[in-house]
Amino acid sequence: MALIKQIRQRTGLMIGVIAGGLILFLLGGDLLSPNSSLLSSNKNIVGEIAGEDITLEEYSLKVEEFKGMFQQRTGRIPSEPEMVSVREQAWQAMIVERVFDEEYQKLGLTVSSAELVDMVQGKNIVPELRAQLVNPQTGQFDKNQLIAFLQSLETADPAQQAGWAQQEQLFAQARLRIKYDNLLATSEYFTTAEAKLEHKAANTIADASILYIPYYVIPDGDVKIEEKELIAYLSKNQDKFRVGNSANIEYVSFSILPSGQDSLEVISRMNELTEELKTSENDSAFVSRNSEIQNPFITIRPGDLLPASLTSNVAEPVKGQAYGPYVTANSTYVTYKITDQYDGTPRMRASHILFGTEGMDDAGKAAVKSQAEGVLADIKANGNFAQAASQYGQDGTAQNGGDLGWFAKADFVEPFANAAFAAKSKGLLPNVVETEYGYHIIEVTELPNSRYTKLAVLELELGASDATRNEAFRNADSFAAESGNRNEFTANATDKGYRILQANNIDATSRNLNNLQNAREVIIWVFGEGAPGKVSKVFELDNSYVVASVVSKKQEGKAKLEDVREQVEQQVRNEKKAAMIAEKLAGKTTLEEMKAVFADGVINDIPDLRLSASVIPGVGFAPKAIGSIFGLKASGQLTKPVQEDIGILVGRLNNLTPSTEIGDYTSYQAQMSQSGSQRMTYQIMMALQDLADVKDYRYKFY
Repeated sequence: MALIKQIRQRTGLMIGVIAGGLILFLLGGDLLSPNSSLLSSNKNIVGEIAGEDITLEEYSLKVEEFKGMFQQRTGRIPSEPEMVSVREQAWQAMIVERVFDEEYQKLGLTVSSAELVDMVQGKNIVPELRAQLVNPQTGQFDKNQLIAFLQSLETADPAQQAGWAQQEQLFAQARLRIKYDNLLATSEYFTTAEAKLEHKAANTIADASILYIPYYVIPDGDVKIEEKELIAYLSKNQDKFRVGNSANIEYVSFSILPSGQDSLEVISRMNELTEELKTSENDSAFVSRNSEIQNPFITIRPGDLLPASLTSNVAEPVKGQAYGPYVTANSTYVTYKITDQYDGTPRMRASHILFGTEGMDDAGKAAVKSQAEGVLADIKANGNFAQAASQYGQDGTAQNGGDLGWFAKADFVEPFANAAFAAKSKGLLPNVVETEYGYHIIEVTELPNSRYTKLAVLELELGASDATRNEAFRNADSFAAESGNRNEFTANATDKGYRILQANNIDATSRNLNNLQNAREVIIWVFGEGAPGKVSKVFELDNSYVVASVVSKKQEGKAKLEDVREQVEQQVRNEKKAAMIAEKLAGKTTLEEMKAVFADGVINDIPDLRLSASVIPGVGFAPKAIGSIFGLKASGQLTKPVQEDIGILVGRLNNLTPSTEIGDYTSYQAQMSQSGSQRMTYQIMMALQDLADVKDYRYKFY
């Protein structure tokens, strides 16, 4: 709850966090990945946006820019799985830049210097800054922090100054995007006639009975399909069956998991080191030198938990004792030594409900105090602290029951800290506490504790030895060298007793092969150098070496019958079944007579089917059938058999209740306009991206 004491220490982090939020805004939370396309003839081209080639060098620079933002935001280098997201953000940013900049120029949209100043230090400070510079006690924006931060930039290092300049550029880009989106969103308009139709669709109700006949009532064997029918169907419905870049491969995996001998060696080494740790006089230096984890010497503060693998084996750890080795869930061996236990700065835990009074006069404060005391009385009577915190709390802790976590006395303003640390028992403090931020109801959940524990952690990974890895590589390399083509690949694997595994319909952007993680190198080869019948070199994955062979590849575009034969057959079969079912229903005048023809048919009574509906309860998505029911002229009439993806439906209209006329349709107009405006940002992005004809070849490189 204390204010930030050294704003400069947080400059890089703050800039990074804000940048991350703006990036997500500019790219759009629902943004879909761009479609892949045919391979580029230029090996250095990673894609095409609005007719402009994107080079590998240009894209790599953008990736590095976003990687730097990640490091500023998190304080660490992104892992390979995290780099997937970093690369995608960089690519989407390049799309946004090229697609929208031209639109801004056409419309003459700009952000002036005065406007930018107002955004970062004036009366209209951008939400991204407001969200990051928050007083932790009140949960409100603290302009003092912003002023301190901007003043610190004058003496900040060049990297921080450059980071802020980049931040201001992001602010400007975000403001341009808001102007552009608002320009189109506010032009959204729906007429009175459209509002009447919306009202009619929402309030016209049918009492209907619906016969549902699933396709399986006709056995597949009773339907004869000719090749020419499949060809004709695919020709008429190409849009349903467009395919992306995909491939089928076979591969042999050579495990590099630790052998039994490897396990014995690690256990033996661990036992030796554990004995040395027991008598070590400098535990910190010992575990730093011998442990395989990043932070092997830690201090456990009051409220922090000891490692689960220690507490699950030892009830009361004693200073100076070593415990272990134990096997962890991450396949490591670990030994703990309690280096020291001592009394330090006390820490406690509490929850609070803040009733803010900043900026109020005495009368306003008195009213707030009265409200706080009323809530306190209710909590005393009913014990609903967490619920009250959620309802009345005015800071960020409200959403988690007011919990403040563990804290030291110096972390709080003095009146709050004095009241909390003076508590003799857990529970609700009897009176509200006033601070400069307002009135607090406080519940002590853990009394002050001053016990600190210094813990030395000796941990060794159970991994494959060099001998095990070398043996696996020799086998894989020998197999790859002897398998010049797919036939030899199959023959050699069979001869040596290696299991051939299959991975089908691999997407060009995939990163895994079945259960093999981080197999991106293999997939890049498949969609690059790989060709049907070709055998790869040896690839090293996390826990195995892999040799692959391409069975087949598909390129994006119109589907060939051999690529989608199964799906096309299903559609043609369903059409023929629909005709056969309709023929057997011909001449029947009631739903009951029709159901008698097919024992698996089901009649559902729907008393409140609305014209705006697209799903029939108990049946599924059936918009054509619903439309047919509302198209009937009189009660008792039946629809013709309607073919849906789920089966055949016949509807009977029992009664129709038309919508009533109302005097004013403006509420429907407003609702439709609001809904349209909310969709506008996403629709704009999709439309412009489609017009830009984005082609993505990155799967050739990453």
